[in-house]
Amino acid sequence: MSLDSIIDSSMAQRLIGAGILIAFLLISIVFLLVTKFLSRRLGSSKAHKLAAEIIKSISYSGALFFVVLGLLLALTALPDIDTKEWQNEYRKIATIAFLIIGARVLTNVLSVSISWYVLNVAPRTTSKFDDTILPIIRRFLSVAIYLIGGLIILDTLGVSISPLLGGLGITGLAVALALQPTLSNFFSGAYVLSEGMISVGDYIELQGGPAGYVVNIGWRSTRIRTWLNNYVLIPNSKMSDTILTNYSGPDPKINTIVTCGVSYDSDLEEVNRIALEVAHDVINSSNFAVKTEAPWFGYDKFGDSNVEFWIYLQARDRIGSFMLTSDLIKSLHARFAQETIEINYPVRKIISGDLGLANLEGPKPAI
Repeated sequence: MSLDSIIDSSMAQRLIGAGILIAFLLISIVFLLVTKFLSRRLGSSKAHKLAAEIIKSISYSGALFFVVLGLLLALTALPDIDTKEWQNEYRKIATIAFLIIGARVLTNVLSVSISWYVLNVAPRTTSKFDDTILPIIRRFLSVAIYLIGGLIILDTLGVSISPLLGGLGITGLAVALALQPTLSNFFSGAYVLSEGMISVGDYIELQGGPAGYVVNIGWRSTRIRTWLNNYVLIPNSKMSDTILTNYSGPDPKINTIVTCGVSYDSDLEEVNRIALEVAHDVINSSNFAVKTEAPWFGYDKFGDSNVEFWIYLQARDRIGSFMLTSDLIKSLHARFAQETIEINYPVRKIISGDLGLANLEGPKPAI
């Protein structure tokens, strides 16, 4: 074969390789334009918003795929390459490149799907589990995908991953033991959120512990604001292990009971009628009362100084219950004073003088 024919053959192979690369570059550009058009077209419809976001997230990775594929195919067309020696290296390069692109596409699709769910579906659910846990799951899955892809790449390069997996297992066990309290709080937080028993804004009280409004439910702790306007951080493990009272659930309305007492000389039927009239007036005039809930009245017991009774009302929320109780006590006291109904207070009578005990004395002894 003459030198000219060899040169012509090499030049032809280079031209073929360049043509392949240019063709795939054009394909990648067309792919970008098509995906952008589809994402804009579908994005205008709310029903296809997720599909538009997914297409948009994979557009650049897909274009990069065609560029890498064209580059690899162009390399095979170059002259002076030993096919037998190049084939193995070519396979490794292709595997690594496509693994990286595939991991990128998968993480983008997962991230977009979870973000779309958190923004569009989670707000319509009663539980805050989705809002808090799904972002953590998204980050965990992204790390897991890249970690698995990295292990496959190492195996492709001929690096034995068995010792690495064993080391990761031992390291993971050590880390799990060291992070046991943190992991306990994390899973307890997931349990609290999945139960849906508390949410931000609820007023809660722990048995033998603090009480306040829930400000934030995190993966490690729950933050509440007390009546003194202080923040208290409660580990989620404690939240799941203790008895918890939610004063905001299942409904923010809260029952209020006011106790009082009247003198034993009072007409109990009259007291009953007047107390209910006062309760109805308070309900109608107060902005803190539930208008549709009628008051209840009942006598409780015979006290030391009074016949004790209770009046039941319903407030719209916990804060309103305090104001409603205050209004009822003031109105009841004023009306009883107007009707000359006596509310006794505890007294002690001191009796002095001769109580006739002298007659109880026996005969005096003789002197």
